[in-house]
Amino acid sequence: MLAFPPSDVIQAKDALGRASSDLQKQRKYSVVSLFSGCGGMDLGFKGGFIYNKKRFKKLPFEIIWANEINKAACNTYRKNIGSHIVEGDIWENINKIPEYADVVIGGFPCQDISVNGKGAGIKGKKSSLYRAMVEVIARQKPKIFVAENVKGLLMKHHRNALEQVLKDFSQLGYDVTYHLYHSADYGVAQTRERVMIVGTRNNVSPFSIPSPILTPEKYVTAFDILDDLSLIDENPNINHIWSRASRSPEQGDRRLLAERPGYTMRAECHGNIHWHYSQPRRISMREAARIQSFPDNFVFHSGLREMERQIGNAVPPVLAWHVAKAVLRSLEEI
Repeated sequence: MLAFPPSDVIQAKDALGRASSDLQKQRKYSVVSLFSGCGGMDLGFKGGFIYNKKRFKKLPFEIIWANEINKAACNTYRKNIGSHIVEGDIWENINKIPEYADVVIGGFPCQDISVNGKGAGIKGKKSSLYRAMVEVIARQKPKIFVAENVKGLLMKHHRNALEQVLKDFSQLGYDVTYHLYHSADYGVAQTRERVMIVGTRNNVSPFSIPSPILTPEKYVTAFDILDDLSLIDENPNINHIWSRASRSPEQGDRRLLAERPGYTMRAECHGNIHWHYSQPRRISMREAARIQSFPDNFVFHSGLREMERQIGNAVPPVLAWHVAKAVLRSLEEI
């Protein structure tokens, strides 16, 4: 243990006190979270976690209300994020939402738009739920909103769907932009691509896309993020358990490459989650969570199948953190 001289101790305490005071004085921005899942995007907006030995500082966002229909995901959310999540259908709970929030965030369901989906687009039963997000924004008039979805929304055959989504948000009086993010560019050990649609109110500074922090040759690899878990026995307490599903051509059934980031984590892998790059097994749920950039102290409280779904559906917290910082810049420049 390091021994500090008394003067250094006093200075350190003074600095800590000033930092604490500054944090208390810092304005907090209220957030309503829709289609929250287990809380990946919410954790990113909150900040204050460690991933890949790097600390992602706490951000001044306070999530005052969240909603998710999946019971298991709500259980995980409550244990890791907070008890403010409301379980159930968004339309049945929409009148329970607080009258105002500075920010509205949400990853509206994407199964009908996903490359692996049925191609129903925004007219599909699940993806049409984006209209609930439109309704919430129309009621609350937040300063900024962030809507996340899959890369498939940008495909040519979904062009009309994208235009309709952008039109519906724009007609609420927002300056709306969208961008395709590659998670690995932001320090996530995964080649996950996701669309973020951001709307800013006319009295808010335009949203600026956060610059990538890594180039391909510097990406965080599967080896970087998983190697210390490779030889550890299964441990349910930390979600270090894995599927015994037989070899199959179904989605997700590939072996990771140690020298590159992990493949996109999928929610509906039906047990065919990726194989470890060096071990004769599929990756564990803790390893999958690391690929998604969840910190090790974020524990999933459900069975194996539900863990796969929660992890695969989540927005990588590290990517969400970088987007949240960009949102904060717009808010502070009002």
